[in-house]
Amino acid sequence: MKADELREMSDEQLALTLKDTMETLFRLRIQAQTERLDAPSELRKQRRLIARIKTIQRERELAQAAQGASQE
Repeated sequence: MKADELREMSDEQLALTLKDTMETLFRLRIQAQTERLDAPSELRKQRRLIARIKTIQRERELAQAAQGASQE
C-alpha cells in the first residue's frame, strides 16, 4: 500500500489498518520461529507499512496541534 493511498484514508481506517498489519506481522514472526516462511520479505513489507501508517498519523497529529496553536 502506498503512502498516497494511506493519506486518503480517515483516521479510523488508518487505525484499523494499523491494527490488522500489526496482527499480520505478529503471525509472520511466530511462523518464522516455528517453520520456514514462504516469503521472508513479507516481514519487511509489513514493518514498513506500519512505519508509513504511524508517520501519517503523526503528521496529522502535528497538523492538528499547529492549527490549534494558530487559532489561539
